[in-house]
Amino acid sequence: MWVRTRATVAGGVVLILVAVIAIWLVVRQVGDNLTLPLVARKCTVQADGRVALDADQMANAATIAAIGAKRGMPERAVVVALATAYQESGLRNLADGDRDSVGLFQQRPSQGWGTPAQIRDPRYAANRFYAALKKVRGWEKMRVTDAAQRVQRSAFPEAYQKRADDSEVLSRALLGDASGAVACTVGRTPAMYGAAAAAQLTRNLVLDWGLKGTDPTDPTGLAVTPGDQRDGWRYAHWLVSHAQDHGVKRVRFGDLEWTARNGSWGRVDGQQSPAGQVVAEVFNEG
Repeated sequence: MWVRTRATVAGGVVLILVAVIAIWLVVRQVGDNLTLPLVARKCTVQADGRVALDADQMANAATIAAIGAKRGMPERAVVVALATAYQESGLRNLADGDRDSVGLFQQRPSQGWGTPAQIRDPRYAANRFYAALKKVRGWEKMRVTDAAQRVQRSAFPEAYQKRADDSEVLSRALLGDASGAVACTVGRTPAMYGAAAAAQLTRNLVLDWGLKGTDPTDPTGLAVTPGDQRDGWRYAHWLVSHAQDHGVKRVRFGDLEWTARNGSWGRVDGQQSPAGQVVAEVFNEG
């Protein structure tokens, strides 16, 4: 009986090893084309393509796009920046990385990108990336991976290209080229409530987009008057992208409305947002 038990255990171990090797071979063969279900993904972006991200990734992507637009960089630059951050950090503001690399773009203090604290600021990191990209002669005509590599000087110069298609989808949505394209599901416990949420939301919208005249004193939310339809969707998508970390309950622009309850955009029949404004409401306290 002991011999039989040992044989059974040995057989089980062999089967497990075979299964592990098989999975490894499949992953190696399929690589980035293998899509696994990720429960943490709470945001979907649909703009001539579809990308799924979690709340942190979505908020970081929105800030990167906004900083590029505020600097007057063309959409192609935003695609390059998003592809770079996607590949370097998975669009996460990492505390560490290879050697002394930190942040969204894995920039290194030892190479003059700034202090670790500065680089961990997504706005600072994005600004530094765009400034470096702008100095690359002819970057506008390069492949995404070549332009990114001229800035990053990675040991894997072709790696950025695999993020190009997703970054183009993100860029189209976050720069306002699509309506109702960013939809996020917000958890039952927002990070902030009430006046504190409204004030922080207003402050960060101003920091990312450089808006002026936005009232930071409204405890229920905020309202922004865009210059045109494209600007309206830029701000609306940014607000939804930052819904989880800023306690956003509702966003409305035109006759479309996103709600945290549904996590999606829907048409509001017979109602338009006031005076063409983008309106955001935050969760009340309690």
